[in-house]
Amino acid sequence: MMLDTNAVSAMADHDAALLEIIGATDQLALSFVSLAEFRYGLLGSSRPQAGLELIDSLSAVLPVLYPDSETIGHYAWIADHLKRKARIIPHNDIWTAALARQHSLPLLSKDRHFDFIDEIRRMDW
Repeated sequence: MMLDTNAVSAMADHDAALLEIIGATDQLALSFVSLAEFRYGLLGSSRPQAGLELIDSLSAVLPVLYPDSETIGHYAWIADHLKRKARIIPHNDIWTAALARQHSLPLLSKDRHFDFIDEIRRMDW
């Protein structure tokens, strides 16, 4: 299961429902996008140090997925797929979806626009 940025934020907030789902899975991963977006959000945070400690600890124990030449094909397929459906989502979320699709991972996210992408299984909490 890959954590979207809002899942990382919920983890920082000690969301019980999210922590229960995470505790029941044996495979977790992060995307470079979620780390970057979360770190960006910390720039305006009143508790940046706690957030930095969280992402440092997560990235030390979980695989962080980065795009490669295969990811580019998944990105292109998803962008085209969404265009044909007349659905627009943020480009960063297309990268997130491309990595989830490439690695056959469900995506833990509150963002319902991932549901427009065939072959992506979004999990909510």
